[in-house]
Amino acid sequence: VVHDITARKQVEAELQKSLLSLQKTLNDTVSAMAKILELKDPYTSGHQVRTAKLATAIGRKMNLPEETINTIHTGTIIHDIGKIYVPSDILSRPGKLSDLEFKIIQAHARGGYDILKDIEFNSPIAQIVLQHHERIDGSGYPQGLKDGEILLEAKILAVADVVEAMSSYRPYRPSMGVDKALDEIKSNRGIKYDATVVDACTELFTKDNFTFPAVS
Repeated sequence: VVHDITARKQVEAELQKSLLSLQKTLNDTVSAMAKILELKDPYTSGHQVRTAKLATAIGRKMNLPEETINTIHTGTIIHDIGKIYVPSDILSRPGKLSDLEFKIIQAHARGGYDILKDIEFNSPIAQIVLQHHERIDGSGYPQGLKDGEILLEAKILAVADVVEAMSSYRPYRPSMGVDKALDEIKSNRGIKYDATVVDACTELFTKDNFTFPAVS
């Protein structure tokens, strides 16, 4: 009996070691994807890192399980991977984009999904990436989904994405600042953006002194 228990424990330990190794490989793969995109567009790479910090902070503010927080982080750190399909001159061009150029950029959500859909994550990472520009009133893209059709993780990413993007410099415009970004999500609370997510995000900045990390 003692021998059987010992053998079982050894098998369990080996399985746990194998699981941790697979998880590390998956995390390393995700990091590599983010670095590949950085070579194409450093603004996008920095945006993903900063947005991931905000998105995970929102998740913790909402008291979500740690497993969900990890899913949010993974989806956020590569949410713009589909921009690898977008020509570099469009991504970094100063000035207003044409309607056609904007549609090309919009295609990055579907492109990211196509890249990720066959990877066996233990959570719906590809769907989160696909849905991160959806809005709860159905005005988003690429599918025009409404509130109940959008994953909570994607709703969180949507808010974090908007706040980081508006408060950061881009080649085609200066930073609009955190205050203006918060005005955007508050004015569309319960319209475009999930009300609970907006409240959590707002409290992070107004009560918890949240700041974005510097990205080199």
